[in-house]
Amino acid sequence: MKKLVGKVTEEERNAIQSLFERRNGLTELAKIIKNDDSLYERVVADMGATGTKFQKWWDDMAAKYRWESAENGNWEIDFNTCEIFLVES
Repeated sequence: MKKLVGKVTEEERNAIQSLFERRNGLTELAKIIKNDDSLYERVVADMGATGTKFQKWWDDMAAKYRWESAENGNWEIDFNTCEIFLVES
């Protein structure tokens, strides 16, 4: 089930979209360079920092907008409309 629970500003959307793209790019890069230990460790460290920023954005926005949540759910954003959905499985 997918339910509309809110909307963020374009600026807020841009912030999470940048983190989302960075996280995905780092994940792909890590797959490619896993045989280069020093570079791989730097990428993994960056992935951790980016993941923390990503989660902080969701936590901050959830507190700011008081989105509905669910124990077995997660939020997702439609980057085109800035809408936030609660997705329950």
